[in-house]
Amino acid sequence: MRRSRPFRRLTAAERRVWDAYPSGAWVDLRSGDPGADDPAKGASWGRARTVRAEVIAALMLGANPPEPGQVAGLRLAGAHVPGNLDLSDAALTTKLHLLNCHLPGIVSLTDTTAKGVRFRGCDIYRLRAARCTIDGMLELDDCTIRAGLRLDNAHITGQLRLARTVLHPPDPDGGASESYLENARRPFTDAEKRERGWDQNQWALWAGGLTVDGGAFCRDLRAQGGLRMIGARFNSGLYLQRAVIENEGGHAVYADHLQASSIEFSGGFTAVGTVRLRGARVGGVLSFDKAVLSAPGSERCLHLSHMQVDELILRPTSMSGEVNLGYSRIGVLLDAAGSYPAAVRLNGFTVESLRGGMTLADRLSWLARDPEGYRPHPYEQLATWYRRIGHDQEARAVLLAKQRARRATLGVAGRTGGYVLDVAVGYGHRAWLAGVWFGLLLVAGTVVFTLYPPSQVGLDERRVFHAFPYTLDLLVPVSVFEQRAAWEPVGWTQWLANVLIASGWILATALIAGATRVLRPQAG
Repeated sequence: MRRSRPFRRLTAAERRVWDAYPSGAWVDLRSGDPGADDPAKGASWGRARTVRAEVIAALMLGANPPEPGQVAGLRLAGAHVPGNLDLSDAALTTKLHLLNCHLPGIVSLTDTTAKGVRFRGCDIYRLRAARCTIDGMLELDDCTIRAGLRLDNAHITGQLRLARTVLHPPDPDGGASESYLENARRPFTDAEKRERGWDQNQWALWAGGLTVDGGAFCRDLRAQGGLRMIGARFNSGLYLQRAVIENEGGHAVYADHLQASSIEFSGGFTAVGTVRLRGARVGGVLSFDKAVLSAPGSERCLHLSHMQVDELILRPTSMSGEVNLGYSRIGVLLDAAGSYPAAVRLNGFTVESLRGGMTLADRLSWLARDPEGYRPHPYEQLATWYRRIGHDQEARAVLLAKQRARRATLGVAGRTGGYVLDVAVGYGHRAWLAGVWFGLLLVAGTVVFTLYPPSQVGLDERRVFHAFPYTLDLLVPVSVFEQRAAWEPVGWTQWLANVLIASGWILATALIAGATRVLRPQAG
């Protein structure tokens, strides 16, 4: 026998819903006029389309048991649902499906266990589902949620759907004021934010610790506030193509230690505010292909430090603000010369493979953008990669650039010595320069001493002067031909002789240092 209704009076719409619940039949209260059926206008729909939230809650909690041989469920379209729909701490055994409904109160699924919850095209003031467990799908496609969505520590075994959903942060005043509801669809100005007492981070989505097994599909999402997903797990991926997240001066996405099989911030994804994924683990692709990233009011637009990612696609349409890739481990990095802003932090960054066609000059420009100045590790990492793929010449060029960048951090003496080594042998990475300098000095000395021969030191025996071996003996640190002691330059050629002797020692020292790897020409 069907249980009696726990309400003294039900509207005609509520009676239809009550009677349809045991068989799971749809109740459609829509008029068929798209303009009149807009859920944002639901407050004006009147008694004929009103179903109280307490009636829905009573049905979901078992007030009207299912019919034998039928699958019960609440399926309702086009209703105005006043009041708070409180299903907290409940164990729901039937599905809840609302379509194009207006819910001006709070929907609470906190600590709830449910089979599946679907709100499609609804206008909802606030939805709280912290620590809930949904054995199926949580769908909020095409909805407008005006005062924040909470999914912290929730577990969804199916899909999470937020396609084309519009999210706004909670009203800092704590209530559903008319002015707040009227303005919730448009961005707030900085003056309005200050007047309302907002801090820099207003969260439209609060989902720390969320676990989604079946994929989170958030394409075309619009959020006037940040997405906070610290420690969240998306076992089948997170997809935010064409989503627009605005939280100027704060974080558009705050997802430290997030874990996912793949993440798509791509295809026109737009973030106004910092995207932070510090310590994230992505087993597949993390893509920023054709994204638009900016962080007005904040120095950093992309914080990707300490991550582990199989493949990072960093090819945004535009990116303004600092990028931090420090101490991250990337399998494959696909980027482009125009991908990066003026400031890029790469200290501790490691990568297995670089793709994208960036030239050596582009890569060296990339390394030189650290706002804190010279860091040795990025240069060594890039040189290691070039050498691993068989491009030894490029590896030597990177290590030469490393020494030149390091030189700028030294004192006067260090910089002076660095310039000498750079000009002489390219810090050991261009040993052939020593041969060029040696040849030039040998030719110059031979010509000068042929025109201005030195005088013989001892007159007890007759000697014949030859300028070439004499110059060669001056250039070689250890006298080989015994010409240096037998002849003494005269006049200004004494200075030339001293220059040749000093140059010989400098060239020999540089070559020995390079040969013994003091300058590490092959270091990685």
